[in-house]
Amino acid sequence: MNNSFGSVFSVTTFGESHGAALGVIIDGVPAGIPIDPDFIQQELDRRKPGQSAVSTARKESDTGEILSGIFQGVSTGTPIAILLRNSDHHSADYAAIAEIFRPGHADYTFYKKYGIRDYRGGGRSSGRETAARVAAGAVAKLLLKEYGITVRACTCQIGTVKAQMPYNWDEVEKNIVRTADAGASEKMVQVVKDAQAEKDSIGGAVYGEIIGLPAGLGEPVFDKFDALLAHAFMSIGGVKGVEIGDGFDVIEKRGSENNDPMDKNGFQSNHSGGVLGGISNGNTVTFRLAVKPTPSIAAVQKTVNVHGDEMDVEIAGRHDPCLVPRIVPVVEAMAAITAADLLLRNRSAKK
Repeated sequence: MNNSFGSVFSVTTFGESHGAALGVIIDGVPAGIPIDPDFIQQELDRRKPGQSAVSTARKESDTGEILSGIFQGVSTGTPIAILLRNSDHHSADYAAIAEIFRPGHADYTFYKKYGIRDYRGGGRSSGRETAARVAAGAVAKLLLKEYGITVRACTCQIGTVKAQMPYNWDEVEKNIVRTADAGASEKMVQVVKDAQAEKDSIGGAVYGEIIGLPAGLGEPVFDKFDALLAHAFMSIGGVKGVEIGDGFDVIEKRGSENNDPMDKNGFQSNHSGGVLGGISNGNTVTFRLAVKPTPSIAAVQKTVNVHGDEMDVEIAGRHDPCLVPRIVPVVEAMAAITAADLLLRNRSAKK
């Protein structure tokens, strides 16, 4: 099982949803980077459960304990370890499904791969694993800040309700669905509540940007900037599609429409999403992710158990009726980790 991502800025997560703790080891952070524990905690608080009427009722403080790699407020160049202890896990909620495969979950595939699975919330396949990613992403953001690079994301769609552009980024943390369109927020909330009332869930989409990247980041063949971004995003549970720049809109375009003309001041448009030939071109990197409906729903569903017996299942416990609002900081974290890794890798590209 590979639990690491990145080659220079390397992130390894550990722990399970209902274990004693989760955590992350971040290697490759250069010495001398200012590390603000309050900022790390602020990022963790954005993702933690129990925030609103459209998130799980599970209560976790998600307090990040920094164990190593920081001295007198700066990175030392050694691995940074951050621990997050679990306290509000109701493992008894899962006793009834110890031998039952939940539809839409990784239960069946984990069992087939390993011959054993942690049925308490899904173990490593749980969305709770992403708390460790957010802690690492906070460190990556602090590194990128030193180079004038920022990462941001927002909910751009829930169900059929779409946020209208231009986005107002100041609105994102002012509403519980994290959309950048104040006019769409209440409609999005209602869509989530309607699904929840029917013992169901709803999907959506996240839009994001990496701003201030210099041209030249990314490797030209297998480790293209956009390829690694897609890898990073698709590694987040619940993400089922990734678009860079215009994405699937290019299908109906001609080259004359999709190309980004240049003048002496740079690119006149950004259909490419800031990446050409797998290498950043100096424009803002833009992306959009499709997020599936939460598979844990209270409605009756058809399934089988480990013995192959067919049965009905109703999933108890505490679950997000929509993954999108809490996945926004996770998306930012994975974008920041990818950008930080390629930024550091690029130091060896030329003299």
